[in-house]
Amino acid sequence: MTLELFSLPPISPLHFEQQARRRGYPLVAGVDEAGRGPLAGPVVAAAVVLPESFDLPGLNDSKQLTAGQRQRLFPLIRRQALAIGLGVATAAEIDQLNILQATLRAMLLAVRRLRLAPDFLLVDGNQPVPLPLPQQTLIKGDGRSLSIAAASIVAKVVRDRMMAGYDRHFPGYGFAGHKGYGCAAHRQAIALLGPSPQHRTTFSGVREYLR
Repeated sequence: MTLELFSLPPISPLHFEQQARRRGYPLVAGVDEAGRGPLAGPVVAAAVVLPESFDLPGLNDSKQLTAGQRQRLFPLIRRQALAIGLGVATAAEIDQLNILQATLRAMLLAVRRLRLAPDFLLVDGNQPVPLPLPQQTLIKGDGRSLSIAAASIVAKVVRDRMMAGYDRHFPGYGFAGHKGYGCAAHRQAIALLGPSPQHRTTFSGVREYLR
């Protein structure tokens, strides 16, 4: 006798938003960050409140999209979102606080800078934002919640543009290309030029070259 396995229907990418609204929280903000892993540059967090109805075809986790797709969605999210907030923690703040605490601080700032105060937060990862707000953390939330996906795109696009600006101020490191991540060319540039003011001096791959 064979057993037939039945798979559960996929959860809607708006399941968590709808669940929060049914519980009495009409304004749900998705929160995500970009830039935890690089050797240089800030960590940027975004909080996005989407309306119940929107038209954002292709909205997905920013890591699953090309740079061109993110650039196309970015102005659409800005136009259709009810509110967007941004928070930035600099390389110096990351060195001072550590990357986890700096990320949480950037997320806190992003939520506080929303034009509309949210009732509920959906947060990517497993660490809640240090605010007295109802919230739910979601591992790999940028692939499970469209609000978090929108926040991931906003954070990624803003950070990429910041890194392109740093590339002009600190030439030779290739920030515009690798965005501060520790690729071989970036590591070679650090070894040759030494760390720039945008490098995270507490990170392995940078601290070895401090003079």
